Amino acid sequence: MSWQAYVDTNLVGSGKISKALILGQKGGVWAATSGFKLSPEEEKAILTAHSKPDVVQTSGLKLAGQKYFTLQAGDRSIYLKKQADGALIVKTKQAILVAQYTAPLQAPEATPIVEGLADYLISAGY
Repeated sequence: MSWQAYVDTNLVGSGKISKALILGQKGGVWAATSGFKLSPEEEKAILTAHSKPDVVQTSGLKLAGQKYFTLQAGDRSIYLKKQADGALIVKTKQAILVAQYTAPLQAPEATPIVEGLADYLISAGY
């Protein structure tokens, strides 16, 4: 399966994720929802976020120009919120999944989709 198919089918195709992208841990976008773009600064912040969860917890992150505050940050998963919408950033062995969901959907609906794909990619060596 192509990386774009993971975004289109597994994430956005679930109906629980509105926009998503997959970053390589060494940089570069592997696949993305059309029109969902991160600035170079946002990409860099995401690539280092899991190694500095305390900083992310304090300052939040920007995704596609939108500021999110951090609900939870760890070495694998970061959960973000912006008003009624939210985002998840989940690290695998070689990639980082970035997924946004919009109200009325909530984190308990979106989280299993993204975490499940991350578990699958990790089991496949990615």
